[in-house]
Amino acid sequence: MLKRLCPRFQIKYLADLDPNFLLERGLKGLMLDLDNTLVAWGEYNVSSEMITWVHKMKKAGLKLCIISNALEQRVRIVGEILDIPWVSQAIKPRKSAFKRALEILDTKPSETATVGDQLFTDIWGGNRMALFTIWTTPLSARELLFTKFVRYFERKVVKMLRKKGIICE
Repeated sequence: MLKRLCPRFQIKYLADLDPNFLLERGLKGLMLDLDNTLVAWGEYNVSSEMITWVHKMKKAGLKLCIISNALEQRVRIVGEILDIPWVSQAIKPRKSAFKRALEILDTKPSETATVGDQLFTDIWGGNRMALFTIWTTPLSARELLFTKFVRYFERKVVKMLRKKGIICE
């Protein structure tokens, strides 16, 4: 079970992810979590840094898709701002939304990465689909009360993974 929660790669912020890193690994598609990955939780505004990053990824030839548990209105607005497709109300870590995003991207799991800030949704779901999983630091401490509850268990899991040498600092 612990292996399913372990990301293949870690980054501090999404904007730190370089397109060449993905392309060198044969990756063609990238699924992006919304809350606390692309934008701060509950926000509609996309930073200029993130807009520039998305343009850089697209220019490199990568296909992007937002995959979020959030309601469609917010996901759609951010998707339209960035001009990328989206899957809302994903119910991650369930496979169905990841499968839908793969259809949108028109990529195979072996050609696709997913990036997000939560082990129990983004990383677990991505690993269940055999995607290249990338874990990032949350953009903000603000989040749903339920997510704060889940973060308690996430910290315990991270501590165990680090103790076993499965996940780095």
